[in-house]
Amino acid sequence: MYTFQLVFILAGISSIRAGPNSNTCSVYPKDLYIKAGENITITCQSACDGTSKIYWKLNNDRIDDSLSSMLNRTHTVLSLRNFTHPRATLQCYTADTQQVIGGTIIETYSKPRNISCVHYKLNQEESGGLDSLTCTWEHHMNPPVNYAVESVFYKQKEILQCHSKKTTCTLTELFTLRDDNITVTVKATTHHWNVSSEPRTFALHDISKSLPPKDLEVADSAGSLSVKWRRLSPLEPGRCEVKCRKVLAGGEIVECDHSETGNNTRPYCLLNDEANGSIMINNVDSCTTYGFSVRCVLGKAIWSDWSKEKLHVTKLNKNHVNLRLWRKVSELEENGLRKVRVMWKGIPKDCGGTFDYTIKQTRYSEHMTGGNYTFCGNTTCDVVVNQDAHRINLTVFQNKEVLVVKSVYVPAVGESLPQVTNIQTLSDDKVIKVSWMAPMQPVSGYKIDWTQDGSQYHWKESEYTNVTLSGLQEKKPYNITVTPLFDDKTGQGTKVLHVCSSFGDPDSIAITVVPSYRQAFVSWNTKSQKECSGAVQSYTVNYYKTQDVLYLNVTVDGKMRNVSLKDLSPDTQYTVNVDARALTGISKSIDEKFTTTKFDPGLVTPLSVAGSVIIFLVLFLGLCVAVQWKKFQEKPVPNPALSSVGVWASQSQQKGICFQPFRNPSESHCDTVYPEKAQSTSTPSLVTGYDTNTASEYIVDYANSGMTLGHYTEDESPVEPAKTPPSPGESTALISSDSSTANPYRSQSSVESPVPETEKLSKHVPVKQQERALLKTIYVTLDMIEQDHKR
Repeated sequence: MYTFQLVFILAGISSIRAGPNSNTCSVYPKDLYIKAGENITITCQSACDGTSKIYWKLNNDRIDDSLSSMLNRTHTVLSLRNFTHPRATLQCYTADTQQVIGGTIIETYSKPRNISCVHYKLNQEESGGLDSLTCTWEHHMNPPVNYAVESVFYKQKEILQCHSKKTTCTLTELFTLRDDNITVTVKATTHHWNVSSEPRTFALHDISKSLPPKDLEVADSAGSLSVKWRRLSPLEPGRCEVKCRKVLAGGEIVECDHSETGNNTRPYCLLNDEANGSIMINNVDSCTTYGFSVRCVLGKAIWSDWSKEKLHVTKLNKNHVNLRLWRKVSELEENGLRKVRVMWKGIPKDCGGTFDYTIKQTRYSEHMTGGNYTFCGNTTCDVVVNQDAHRINLTVFQNKEVLVVKSVYVPAVGESLPQVTNIQTLSDDKVIKVSWMAPMQPVSGYKIDWTQDGSQYHWKESEYTNVTLSGLQEKKPYNITVTPLFDDKTGQGTKVLHVCSSFGDPDSIAITVVPSYRQAFVSWNTKSQKECSGAVQSYTVNYYKTQDVLYLNVTVDGKMRNVSLKDLSPDTQYTVNVDARALTGISKSIDEKFTTTKFDPGLVTPLSVAGSVIIFLVLFLGLCVAVQWKKFQEKPVPNPALSSVGVWASQSQQKGICFQPFRNPSESHCDTVYPEKAQSTSTPSLVTGYDTNTASEYIVDYANSGMTLGHYTEDESPVEPAKTPPSPGESTALISSDSSTANPYRSQSSVESPVPETEKLSKHVPVKQQERALLKTIYVTLDMIEQDHKR
């Protein structure tokens, strides 16, 4: 413990002596390079600042103050143990002002490690010869770094070197012994440092690597393949491994089944000193591409690289031909014929040789005798048959030799045959799963065919009551037919139409909006945009005010086609759209804008009715006023034929006379006078001027004109009228005037005909004879009455 402190103090003192001018601020030593994991001591001189307390930062992270100590007022020493940062910046700061006093950069370096070497024999067919040695290692350093590899061969007592700027180096043209050992050391050098790896020793027979085999050959042999190669190290025992791959019809490459080589593991064979190796590959497929490659190893050494792959296409084996035949029969045409599409599988396309196909159709009752022949293409052929049952026979020739014969049954029109029932389908991602219920009769299998356009058919076989159809076109409808198979016949096919391989987004949507005061009625229609659109599960109506974009929504069932949006703001513009959601995706309509009405339409109708009524009343009252005004303006002139002539007293005799036009006599203090008709003994005569010859009283009759006339005495008291004898009648003589010879007004003088007293009630005012002499003849008209009323 004390020894370490002493060494630390001595190092600090030596640093101070070796440091810069004692009046400067700095950190030293500068730009250090140390081996990773070593300890380091750094000194901070703060004489220029006059401060004594400082602290340190490494890559901007503060260092614990316990790792530094002060030697004096101006020098502080920092000790860092096991420093492993590849590159770091160390700085010294004043504690008071936190100003940078100085700094330095520290970089570390490491030894090369994980050295491995491979020994190659350049000529493995001969003993001895020149070899090569390639070594690699790991060293994570920034370039440029120069490497030197030193190899020491013990038995040969030889030291060899190679130089490189990468982490690999190869020694060539070596003459080595197989049982020798070698020690390898890698030295790394830069302008600032150099370091050597730990030495590593190898046995050459453990690091030796054979070259890949050559001259690989593959040949057919009675349904098997023979694989041969030539090993390049014939003088030493070893083993080789064969890798087998085959290319499937779709181009996929898979590993061969290990059972094909007779081994349970990867195929290989053991060799001793033989130069050539071989192996038999059994149970290979006909007309299939196989690929083979080989690698070898000597003892416990390193496996060689794989040889270049050798490809080979196998020949057609008759025992492997599994010809499958099917037909598709159209409806009976008007000419009584049916078109039959014949399809077959089982002949690989990659097989060599020439293949020919012949179809013979015969009536089923003729038992393969007679018939017509048709030469066809590779996989399909069309023939024509009538409405009878037929058998279609396909013969395949390879190089003009019969390879295989197959037949299929075509039922007659209207033939009663068993068929499957209750076909169920399930679609998902271009795959259709089909299941059905088998007929009551035992079947040998089922044929399933499907088509998308009605012209190209696909088909497959199944022994079960379900099948999976894959490789279909996306979002397309298919027609599927399932037909049961019997020993030598086929049953009746059962069809299911328009089964979609997958479903796309829902139908496109067109929306209509009918706005009102505080709500809007939104309806929409869906239009199919694809053949297989997804079934809509629900609709979501999204709406928002255009000015603030506050989204609201309403979700309804997929069967709904309209919705009412309520609690909207009046006289406000909204934007609305509809989302159709299905299990396969979402379709969205275009945005539709609408504006709610400013007033409630429920109030507009009552207000309209009320306004109409008011207008009608105003017009009616105005019409009435106009009519009355017109009547007032056009007041009719009284008919003189209906007027009477009365005798009016002179000015001096009018005292006591009360004249009240159009009044109720009971309400007046003037008694109503009903004039009694005076009896005249003389004949009617024209009257001019004053009448002085009439001995009887002249009483004015107002009964016909609605006027009342009363006579009062000078003391304002009524006078009882004197009874006069009945007048024999009223004179109808006209009163003469100055302007005309005939006066239209009737005279009120006595007439011959008497009037009974009981017909009119009368009151007579006695008049003196001298007063009667002063009476005047006057005319009474309505104008006069009206003027009097105004007065």
